Amino acid sequence: MIRNQIKLLDRYIGSNTLLGVLLVLAVLVILFSFFELLAQLNDIGKGNFRLADAFVYTALTIPKRAVDLMPVSALLGSVVALGMMADRNELAAMQAAGMSAQRISTSVIVSGIILMGTALLVAEFIAPPLDQHARIRRSRAVRGKTVMISKTGFWIRQGRSFIHVGQTLSPDRAADIEIYKTDESGRFKQFIYAKNAEILNGNNWRLTDVEQKIISGDIITHQQLADYRLNAFLSRDQMQILKLPPDSLALTDLYAYIRSLKKRQQNVEAHDLAFWQKICQPITTSIMVLLSLTFIFGPTRMKSAGRRIAGGVLVGTLFYLTNQILGHLGLLLNIPPMLTTLTPVALILFVALRLLRRVY
Repeated sequence: MIRNQIKLLDRYIGSNTLLGVLLVLAVLVILFSFFELLAQLNDIGKGNFRLADAFVYTALTIPKRAVDLMPVSALLGSVVALGMMADRNELAAMQAAGMSAQRISTSVIVSGIILMGTALLVAEFIAPPLDQHARIRRSRAVRGKTVMISKTGFWIRQGRSFIHVGQTLSPDRAADIEIYKTDESGRFKQFIYAKNAEILNGNNWRLTDVEQKIISGDIITHQQLADYRLNAFLSRDQMQILKLPPDSLALTDLYAYIRSLKKRQQNVEAHDLAFWQKICQPITTSIMVLLSLTFIFGPTRMKSAGRRIAGGVLVGTLFYLTNQILGHLGLLLNIPPMLTTLTPVALILFVALRLLRRVY
């Protein structure tokens, strides 16, 4: 009988925790989606991009936004749910009935594991294809039907040339440029490959370390060029619109792409950072749920629900900012992305376990 009651309380705690997280997540997703919509309104009028396209883009990117906000939502939602239960003396009543703080924590941690698994599934199978489709749809609306975006760069048709940009390194630099030129009858007549490219001014490109092949009947002429000019191609703003950011790829696709870049001895730091951030997101979600227990059983247990929530907002914001700052700082200082990504997560886990040891 007592065991059944304990199991009932486990489900009650778990369901309340999950509900709290989902409610907070819904509020944050709506808020950040509104900000995204405002940002997309700036592109209305470019090409065929209209108001309806802005709404569709914002809607399709909601799953990725939800995954990004999941760790902070897990912390705030758990603090809200457990804080409300503590203020209503429900947790005290459970402990008085023989349910230990460890058992309550276990119920909350199980909820965190469920959230972690859900975040992993959404991040791998749902968010990437929708996010990529949203970006491709937006690019075609802005640029027209002469562009095709893929997981490894994008294709552009310019006159009788088909141009593939393999990597976007920065707003004014790219790598792995392939140009396929055809004659008036559509026959392939020239191939140009450049390892690097930079935008000089406006939409004029300078390709360096160039290999050129000219096809004339059965004869193929091969030559190396110091540079090659590609005029009236893409501006910096258009480059930003067309590229797929590393974090829009699924974890498996990102891993495969990193291996491909390493084989070609290309820069992989930005993709490595996205890879480790994707790995850490589900783990961070469960750790944030664990951290929320310190606001209930730790030194802050005598605070009101409002002060607990304010504390959770502060901790969540600091974690997010620290994670972003360390990640980009690591790219500038050539610090391994694994180190800059795992350090904040390990720090949060250490603090949570240290505070909970005082209770248990």
